Amino acid sequence: MTEETPGFDEQQPQSAQPQQPDVPSGSEDAEPKAAPQEGAAPAGAAAATAQVAGLTAQLDQVRTALGERTADLQRLQAEYQNYRRRVERDRITVKEIAIANLLTELLPVLDDIGRAREHGELVGGFKSVAESLETVAAKMGLMQFGKEGEPFDPTIHEALMHSYAPDVTETTCVAILQPGYRIGERTIRPARVAVAEPQPGAQTAKAEEAEGASGADDKESGGPDEG
Repeated sequence: MTEETPGFDEQQPQSAQPQQPDVPSGSEDAEPKAAPQEGAAPAGAAAATAQVAGLTAQLDQVRTALGERTADLQRLQAEYQNYRRRVERDRITVKEIAIANLLTELLPVLDDIGRAREHGELVGGFKSVAESLETVAAKMGLMQFGKEGEPFDPTIHEALMHSYAPDVTETTCVAILQPGYRIGERTIRPARVAVAEPQPGAQTAKAEEAEGASGADDKESGGPDEG
C-alpha cells in the first residue's frame, strides 16, 4: 500500500502552470518612442539651415575669388596688348633708324651721281647703275628736296653762302649747293643752299617811290580837295 504524500495534489496545479514574463503593453511602449520623433524635426531643420548658410558663404567666397581672378586676367590682357603695341612700335622705329643710317651712308654717292649728271658724265653702264641705285633709294622712302627760289626755312635749309639782292622781298634760296633728303617726315640731311636777303634800304626806297607815285597821281587828278 502506497503512502500518499500529503499536499502533493495542492502543489501540482501551481507547478503545472507556466510563468509568463512581465511584458509592457503596446500603449505604454508607443508613448516613449513618439517623444523623440517630435523633437527631431526642429533639430533637422536647424541643421539644414546651417548647411544652406555654409554653402551660401562658400558660394560668396567662390564668387569673390572668381571676380578677383577675372580682374587679374583683364589686367594681364591689357598689359599684354600694351606690350605688343610697344614692341611693334619699337620694331618700326628700329627699322626706320636702320634704313636712315643706310641711306645716310649712301648720300655722298648720290651727290656724286648728281654732279656727274650735271656735267654730262652720266653715260653708259655708269648711268644704268646710278639710276638703279636712285630707284632703290626711292623705294626705301628717300625723298630729295630743295629748289631755287623757295623761301629759306632754317628747319630744312642750311645756309652756306649769304648775299643781298634787290629783287627779293624775303630771305630766299638762290642756289642749291647740295640737295636735302628726308624719309617721310624725318629730315636726314638739310638742303645746303646759298641765300639772298633784300638789299638794305631797298624796301624803304620802294615805299617812298610808291608814295611819290600816288602823290603825283593825286596832283594830276586835281587832288582830293577839289570840288
